[in-house]
Amino acid sequence: MHNERTAMTKGYAGGLARGQTMPTIALVDDDRNILTSVSLALEAEGYRVETYTDGASALDGMQMAPPDLAIFDIKMPRMDGMELLRRFRQISDLPVIFLTSKDDEIDELFGLKMGADDFIKKPFSQRVLVERVRALLRRVQARNGSSNGAAAPAPANGAVAEGGQVLKRGDLVIDEDRHACTWKDQNVTLTVTEFLILQSLAQRPGIVKSRNALMDAAYDDQVYVDDRTIDSHIKRLRKKFKQVDDSFDMIETLYGVGYKFKEM
Repeated sequence: MHNERTAMTKGYAGGLARGQTMPTIALVDDDRNILTSVSLALEAEGYRVETYTDGASALDGMQMAPPDLAIFDIKMPRMDGMELLRRFRQISDLPVIFLTSKDDEIDELFGLKMGADDFIKKPFSQRVLVERVRALLRRVQARNGSSNGAAAPAPANGAVAEGGQVLKRGDLVIDEDRHACTWKDQNVTLTVTEFLILQSLAQRPGIVKSRNALMDAAYDDQVYVDDRTIDSHIKRLRKKFKQVDDSFDMIETLYGVGYKFKEM
């Protein structure tokens, strides 16, 4: 296993408070040239980087030292990126970006259904990859930034707590500060993207949100995704809720228009 922690040498461009730990990126790829070049690009932005040359060693390493974000190649020995993501999602909802050299869009859709947050096709610009990493981490930081560690108590049915920290819609409770979601008091583990899409829908029940509106809610302005990406996230959201409650039907599709969260 090639596992290398690189010390941070420059200030993080995203801006962190003095003394705050720099984000750690787990980079998994069997191409050592990519490991070297991408690591250097990320380190130049102030990130700490853990590198792995196969999925099996990466899974072991990330269990021992969880990163803040992970970048997985798809085609790797011992354990490919798809299997790595499947196993990783059983233990973590941290953001994941996929790298792929394939042109077949089936891989992208399958990866999104499994819980990937973003997809970048090889060959790629290192600048673009760094921007995607920065954008995804901004979303995580924005999600966690309003909390000082104490979450607001759950409000009355259908209300939004002060500061918008806890949103309740019937049996759905979304705690923004803790990145926690429950349905009928049962936890539903969501990725960053899934959480933001659900939050956008639940904030205004009965109001149809177009795919473009959901893209704006869940992705940085500099990141482009197509309609099928949003559809894949919605399908995964429904699947996760149905695992908790098989009768869950609160997310409705209006074909050709978008999605809405049912009014209670």
